[in-house]
Amino acid sequence: MASVRRPRVSPAPGDPVPKPMPDAGPKPLLVTGLPRSGTSWAGKMLAAGGGLVYVNEPLNPQHPPGLSPGILNAVVTHRFQYICRENEESWLSAFADTVALRYRFLAELRRNRSPYDLARMGKYGTSFTVGRLLRRRALLDDPFALFSTAWFCERLGCRAVVLIRDPVALVGSWRRLGWSVEVRELLDQPLLVRDHPVVLRLRDADPDPIAATAALWSVAHRVVTDLAAAHDGIRLVRYEDLARDPLGGYRELYDWCGLPWSAKAAARIRRACSGTASADRPFHRTGLSRTAFRAMDSAAHLSSWRDRLTPDEIARVARLTMRSAGPPS
Repeated sequence: MASVRRPRVSPAPGDPVPKPMPDAGPKPLLVTGLPRSGTSWAGKMLAAGGGLVYVNEPLNPQHPPGLSPGILNAVVTHRFQYICRENEESWLSAFADTVALRYRFLAELRRNRSPYDLARMGKYGTSFTVGRLLRRRALLDDPFALFSTAWFCERLGCRAVVLIRDPVALVGSWRRLGWSVEVRELLDQPLLVRDHPVVLRLRDADPDPIAATAALWSVAHRVVTDLAAAHDGIRLVRYEDLARDPLGGYRELYDWCGLPWSAKAAARIRRACSGTASADRPFHRTGLSRTAFRAMDSAAHLSSWRDRLTPDEIARVARLTMRSAGPPS
């Protein structure tokens, strides 16, 4: 297995050197993983105790939830935007504001002024301000931060929870939504390819949606496995383990994240993970947010992948990813 390379480039004489986040103060959390790996669910469950401010996908290149400079005052140009020390100048200051819960009202008004945007600004502006006053921690739920996880830990002091979903279930979910892998979004980022050359495997991957999604899963799994081995602040969590035992799994995760476990958190998690979804929809509205999270029987939901792929397709994904044929039910 190839090691993770982290080249260091010294600044030119006279260039300003961006500073990392100071050690003092509450530490932010990052919840990431490939889209449809359960990051929205995990983020909402970690926020159930009331000590976090939930921030939904600031690096999403679509508006909403992304392209909101009040939340992240930077220009996102790619899905899976790669951030490292060599290109961090604008990102470091923008994310320093985000994790410190400093909402940029004027920047938001310059870009987004529809009634929906103004209502969303009121929601996030209030939650950021109240959270900052109460010294709550920011929780970034962002699948598009996946390949930049090390930067978030090293430069922003984040603790990172990386969700890994069984590849058969993930491919089935992408199939259901009609999603496809945009290979150029990754290959057109030279720093990403330099630091994680395994991404080059996508260049020669079969363009068939099932094969391409399986290839993306394999690449992402290799990258995050290497990152977790090199960083104590990155924890890999199997979606299936959390779904099978949400109370036990989240109690352990609360402890690792430095969050107080409470009766309120336990009750909210129990309700959210033992209910029945009102409709079989992949996304729904929660107030002003469009989210993949919804109350569900998490253990029963583990077998939903069986209806989305044929036995031959399941075997193919397992072969392409060299994993077992589907998650345990």
